[in-house]
Amino acid sequence: MFYSPLEQFEIVPLFSFFIGSKFAFTNSSFFLFLVFFFILVFFHLTLFKSTVIPNNWQLIAESIFFFVQNMLSESLAKKGEKFFPFVFTTFIFIFFCNFLGMIPYTFTVTSHIFLTFSLGMVSFVGLNIFGINKHGLFFFSLFLPPGAPLALAPLLVPIEIISYVFRVVALSVRLFANMMAGHTLLKILATFAWKMIMAGGIFLFIQLFPMLVIIAITGLELAIAFLQAYVWTTLICLYFSDVISLH
Repeated sequence: MFYSPLEQFEIVPLFSFFIGSKFAFTNSSFFLFLVFFFILVFFHLTLFKSTVIPNNWQLIAESIFFFVQNMLSESLAKKGEKFFPFVFTTFIFIFFCNFLGMIPYTFTVTSHIFLTFSLGMVSFVGLNIFGINKHGLFFFSLFLPPGAPLALAPLLVPIEIISYVFRVVALSVRLFANMMAGHTLLKILATFAWKMIMAGGIFLFIQLFPMLVIIAITGLELAIAFLQAYVWTTLICLYFSDVISLH
């Protein structure tokens, strides 16, 4: 039998029932609930018997807290305090989704464009609502670069609008593509190494090379799992900065 390295991304219904129309609970839904559960457990352990002198769980949580807070401060200074709950929650969610997907036999929900695009669209719509509430119609001056002559407005405004709208695509595709590509590469190399082990003979020694590559790429994927959560949060902070300062 031949197995595709993309099989790990297949969404499979675990069970289904009828609520008006048919409703299926899939492996993607299950691991989303699992992510929420792990987040709740993590912060429960952080707050359980918390002390003035931080314990190990508190140190981890406080480090993440200050890490996200510094990102907001660098982009928005004190103006970013009101956005901290949203940015922090987004970072934690993507961080846990990415790392849970690194565990064998799990499912990486951030490897699907539907979820990353939905998350990006929610962030994008929220940014626009805040910007319009804060600046009114003057918010649309964001689409005309400062100092640009009005004669070039018919050319510059459509370009700026397209660039602005494509922020959603930039957010969602970057996360989806990085997670999907890394996991696919690991699956291909793991299959290659397993085939050589099954072949026996001299291949038992040759397969050590792809195994070492797999270990190295796994470490790289762990770094990318954190980096993608960091990049997403950084971009959201920059987008908030643009909406507030209109530049």
